[in-house]
Amino acid sequence: MSNGSLHKIIVFIMCNIVAATIMAQTHFEVKENTAEHTVSVTVNGEPFTTFLYPDTLEKPVLYPIYAPDGQLITRGFPVHPRPGEPTDHPHHLGLWLTYENVNGLDFWNNSYAIPAAKKHLYGWIRTDAVTAAKGGSTGQLSYNAHWEDINKNVLLTEQTTFVFSGDGHTRIIDRTTRLTAMQKVVFNDAKDGMMGLRVAHELQLPDTAVKKFTDNKGNVTMVQGNADATGNYITSEGKEGDAAWGTRATWCMLYGKEGNDTISIAIIDNPGNVGYPAYWHARNYGLFAVNPLGQKIFSNGKQTLNFTLDKDKSVTFRYRIVIHSGSSRLSNEEVEKMSKAFDNMQ
Repeated sequence: MSNGSLHKIIVFIMCNIVAATIMAQTHFEVKENTAEHTVSVTVNGEPFTTFLYPDTLEKPVLYPIYAPDGQLITRGFPVHPRPGEPTDHPHHLGLWLTYENVNGLDFWNNSYAIPAAKKHLYGWIRTDAVTAAKGGSTGQLSYNAHWEDINKNVLLTEQTTFVFSGDGHTRIIDRTTRLTAMQKVVFNDAKDGMMGLRVAHELQLPDTAVKKFTDNKGNVTMVQGNADATGNYITSEGKEGDAAWGTRATWCMLYGKEGNDTISIAIIDNPGNVGYPAYWHARNYGLFAVNPLGQKIFSNGKQTLNFTLDKDKSVTFRYRIVIHSGSSRLSNEEVEKMSKAFDNMQ
């Protein structure tokens, strides 16, 4: 064996020892504060995210979310607005899972900004209980909730588990959500859904235009462009930038500069999900969402799903969110490898 070959083997072994040591030293703490209706998640004592579930919010969310280098990847508005960030779509808070049309009720667009006279057209997701909050080499957070109308009639019950993992440069959130129908429920094909993330303004796609968006209730939202943003989308099918919106892919990644680092955020679909591979509701103004159910909208009427659950029937959705910080973005090959590993989680 040549000295060069021996050196390569030694370097390979040392790199794996270092990686294993880092993984072994990674400790997650998951701590509930029942008085404040929050659950904090830290990694080696540093903040990762917080689960918010007060009744003042129309849905539970993970907010804020930090990259491994300490950069905030989520927009602050409306809870903690930060200078220079857009203030559109107040329902875009942190990471959430809702849908625009469930038996005609809009769970996605509900927020404090909806006029009282229109509130009956919207739905709420109320958290019943946090059922697990465990730390260790990984973290686990589980909760039960119900999807209800303004009169608190329950359409769906929800059981969700988050598993938090990662190392010094990468953090991972695996979300598993099981929805059970308390009555016959139709998820009518709609644009706004299903799991969404609103990112920091630095990660928007650069754009100077002011754009108008109208929801299905006629509410108009103006969105201001951000010419200084550095974000870009890329999908498993090679669609980039604005072209990623409304296309199918097994994963989609958003990346851009924050501080001195490049932040990469990949959302990965799972083959066990309805509508796989999903459509990507990935907007240039910072909404990064995966929607498996809005097929009529994204296919221009060529496909229709109107996914239906009969009473007492259930459906499960699984998604992986990967957050990476470093000198360069995650490569397509790295994300593809993570996607293949996630495929086995059925």
